[in-house]
Amino acid sequence: MSFFGIVGEEKTNVASSVYYGLYALQHRGQESTGIVVNDDGIFRTHKDSGLVNDVFTPQAIRHLGLGTMAIGHVRYGTLGTKERVNAEPIVVNHVKGRMAIATSGKLVNAQSLKRDLELQGMIFHTNSDAEVISYIITKERITSDSIEEAITKAMDKLQGGFCFILMSPQKLICARDAHGLHPLCYGKRDNGQYVIASESCALDSVGATYIRDVEPGEILVFSKDGIKSIKEHCKKKPEALCVFEYIYTARPDSVINGCYVHDARKKAGALLAKAHPVEADVVVGVPDSGLDAAIGYAEESGIPYGIGLIKNKYIGRTFIAPGQDVREDKVRIKLNPVPATVKGKRIVLVDDSIVRGTTCARIVKLLRQAGATEVHLRSSAPPFVNPCYYGTDIDSKEALIANNHTIEEIAKIVGVDSLGYLRLEDVTKIGDSGNCKGYCSACFDGKYPTAIPEKIINKFEHKISESEK
Repeated sequence: MSFFGIVGEEKTNVASSVYYGLYALQHRGQESTGIVVNDDGIFRTHKDSGLVNDVFTPQAIRHLGLGTMAIGHVRYGTLGTKERVNAEPIVVNHVKGRMAIATSGKLVNAQSLKRDLELQGMIFHTNSDAEVISYIITKERITSDSIEEAITKAMDKLQGGFCFILMSPQKLICARDAHGLHPLCYGKRDNGQYVIASESCALDSVGATYIRDVEPGEILVFSKDGIKSIKEHCKKKPEALCVFEYIYTARPDSVINGCYVHDARKKAGALLAKAHPVEADVVVGVPDSGLDAAIGYAEESGIPYGIGLIKNKYIGRTFIAPGQDVREDKVRIKLNPVPATVKGKRIVLVDDSIVRGTTCARIVKLLRQAGATEVHLRSSAPPFVNPCYYGTDIDSKEALIANNHTIEEIAKIVGVDSLGYLRLEDVTKIGDSGNCKGYCSACFDGKYPTAIPEKIINKFEHKISESEK
């Protein structure tokens, strides 16, 4: 999931700008989308389940009208949150005004915060973290002099890998968690409007010049007085950018913490070639997120790179499709082999990762049917052995093939002649060209930068049970 925001002094068709920004971020969420426009404190909203192009018809954009600022969101439906009611942004009315909020990532203490708020009489209508965050901010706003002061206080209570953007009648505010687990950046257009986005590729889509990433723990306030940076929470926790952003999540034309995603993926491919060489005739990447790593593997190994799989551009990302049946159905119509490239050839197949193994098995079968004599699978990520609690839909160890089988067994299951993963010691090297000071690779090594939800919940439940005795 991700968001996009825009703010300026003059009223313009901000909804159209947000539409294009969300279109550029569609790869980060395909379940639902929404836009809220601020017109002199009047908030107009449109959101629904579906893709950006389907939800925002020309009529819907016209209905949103002109405004000085707007925020939008695309949602990646993680476990238990796929209903339409969970679409963001959400609009909240409170005693001191109103606000709209959109989020990315996940709170690890959402359930304990929610339970605490419910015991105080608050009612929740969604399963989204955005509603939890909005309640926490609203509580602080009642006793604070400004919305940014309320957000600063609320940040002390929020744990996990999260970013959010909040729109009040007069201000647009964004924040990034103290570990900086997920990316967030901003830029400026020639007309003076500022643009905030989960990825820099969205800035490009509206002609905005990238300025910089929002620092881990930083709060940025955009208002008629200019930009205000609040760094009270900066450098209080170790930096831990999700390395899977470089491997899979982000678009290759984005820059995160000073490192281009394309360069990071090429480096991953080169490191793979050094660690797992093989005699072959052609290197083939799995579209789209495996292509850059395949190029890196080919350049390092000297084996020619070839286009061996064609992707149907009208099919979304299968990894973030809700449900295994849906993922398998999409694979069947998403990819088709190019016989001229693979027939009679020994193939090095480079994919971004192997999570459940079902997608890989289907692709290998397609290549065999197209005449490939050998298929050597290379993953530009290490084996997934742990769930992610920060927004990637890997919710249990049981679903991860690497937890249940050896590398040799996995190779047999997916039908390849050999299998090689990016080495664990290499995974944090792929973004070395940037300025990131640390990574989260917990899905590979189990070293979580925060407490995990079970520990937080159990601690909270223990506290409740003690008070009830």
